[in-house]
Amino acid sequence: MIRPSSFLVSQWQRVTGESSSRLAGTALMVGLVVGLFCIALEWSIQIVRFQTLTYLVGLPPSDAFGEANLLSHSGAAVAPPSAGFSVWWLWVVITLGGLVSGCVVYGLAPSAAGAGTDAAVDAFHQQKGLIRARVPLVKTIASAITLGTGGSAGREGPIAQIGAGVGSWIASRLHLSARDRRILLAAGMGAGVGAMFRAPLAGALFAAEILYSDADMEADVIVPSAAASIAAYSVYIHTLPESVRFQPIFGDDLSNQLLSAWELIPYAILGLVMLVSSAAYVRIFHFTQKVFESMPVRPQFRPAIGAALAGAVGIAAMMAVGGGTTQFTSPLSLQDATALQMLGALGTGYGTLQSALAGSAETTLVVLLGVGGLKMLTSALSIGSGGSGGVFGPSMVIGGCLGAAYGQIAQWLAPDWVVSPQAYAVVGMAGFFAGVSRTPISTVIMIRELTGDFALIVPTMLVSSLTFVIARRFTLYRKQVPTRMESPAHRGDFFVDVLEGLKVADVYPRDRSLMMIRESASLDEIVHGLASSKQHYFPVVDEQNKMVGIFSDDDVRAYLFDSTLWRLANAGDVMNSSFVSVDPNESLNTAMQKFTSQNLDELPVIDPDSPGSLLGFLRRKETIQAYNKRLIQHRGEE
Repeated sequence: MIRPSSFLVSQWQRVTGESSSRLAGTALMVGLVVGLFCIALEWSIQIVRFQTLTYLVGLPPSDAFGEANLLSHSGAAVAPPSAGFSVWWLWVVITLGGLVSGCVVYGLAPSAAGAGTDAAVDAFHQQKGLIRARVPLVKTIASAITLGTGGSAGREGPIAQIGAGVGSWIASRLHLSARDRRILLAAGMGAGVGAMFRAPLAGALFAAEILYSDADMEADVIVPSAAASIAAYSVYIHTLPESVRFQPIFGDDLSNQLLSAWELIPYAILGLVMLVSSAAYVRIFHFTQKVFESMPVRPQFRPAIGAALAGAVGIAAMMAVGGGTTQFTSPLSLQDATALQMLGALGTGYGTLQSALAGSAETTLVVLLGVGGLKMLTSALSIGSGGSGGVFGPSMVIGGCLGAAYGQIAQWLAPDWVVSPQAYAVVGMAGFFAGVSRTPISTVIMIRELTGDFALIVPTMLVSSLTFVIARRFTLYRKQVPTRMESPAHRGDFFVDVLEGLKVADVYPRDRSLMMIRESASLDEIVHGLASSKQHYFPVVDEQNKMVGIFSDDDVRAYLFDSTLWRLANAGDVMNSSFVSVDPNESLNTAMQKFTSQNLDELPVIDPDSPGSLLGFLRRKETIQAYNKRLIQHRGEE
């Protein structure tokens, strides 16, 4: 009887073919499923947000220009709170959201806690690409609760882990190899990020770049990730209202320009500001994680504690800017609008970032510095405590607000050089995240696709490169490895690469004294000769001194208890004439394959120009020593 799953596997493999074409075809299937999860996550977030923040708290969403309010099928704008707005309900909602999210995650899938991207990176390197099948569903539910109730986090981490889980699950169902499962895991990550942020190219590169902290990429991932990202993007955008379907999320007609090459000087200084800021954020984030991990309470309660503290920080900042008031007029006064911008320290903060990019009057220097600084703390509390949310969104808000604040200060100091302060918000977004995530290339492209602003590509590249190169010790993703050489996923690849670069002639000892056994030698002579030798393998040679066979001391041991055979048997009876050998020009990788295929410790080295002429023996341990020596030399050259 043929099982339905086996039949579907065989039919899919028959349709999609083999090798790279099969993997690209499978990646398309991964992308289609990830696109559906993107839809489910976005709808879930908005439903939870409407029922809690809008209905209970009285705080309509403050979104970016290109974000869609799916419940009303129109682009959501920044709206004043209703008369029933309550800061106390806001604090209660955020705290309860953390509690429910923590119970869901730690009760069903603890690996879904936190940002999510780091867990996906760890699965790629350390878990052979395996992620539990329940993780995508649990992550969707927990993230919708965290983000919908105002947790200071983003969508990137959840959708990256969701996509990775989908890729891993499909690869496992199709019985693919560990290598292919890893590739589809990464392709799922790229598909989720590319679709959710409507940046398919950046998503594909992000999946290849996020795995490593140094300047390295997973090249095999790029094409499958691109295929998956396109499929997920195509599915996701067709559920959005037409008014924003093809609009960049922050693309409110940004018209920034680089007016002079001299302006690269303040941009370079911005890079240093982003460097210090990103280093501070990484330290705060990891310190907060460490504190919550050591906290003597049940893990499911930690997200509630983190959310409560984050909510208190955001509400206190809003009240401080608003003069202590919790009631707002309609239409909003400038002071009330400015106070509400401080709530960008909670939730996604995209509304405040959009105002900073547009240079709105309510985004004063105090607001920009306040939101940029406090967002570091609130996101560390929300995510570092185990809340389900990503770090990319908060990083954009932090970098954008601090960049805009720097732009305002730089314009005041050098008005001839700095004409458009909000341009520094765009560049700051890229520079900050490139520093904390170690992904300079995909970040530059991501910010371009998010803002639709291609005029600032040069300063964006400059600032992102500076933060990436200088901030080498800082990364939010602790599961990244420096390069492919350090990844367990490629340990075998580099073993082969190193051995291919060495030849047998480079390793085997030429001055080793060998005991040669004549083919006609009796077993009695052999036994007495072995007693004074430390050799393990003994070559047998004919009258022309050509090697005709080989035996080991273990082969002789079988005859030791029957002395009557000692004079009757000779070396020809004991030896193995079908022996495996190597020549000096063969690579050590070929030699290693022969070692392992026959389970041998030594191989005779035969002169290729004189068949049968023994040059020496290559030992397995000498091969391993040569590999280790070359590996140490390679690391020393880096």
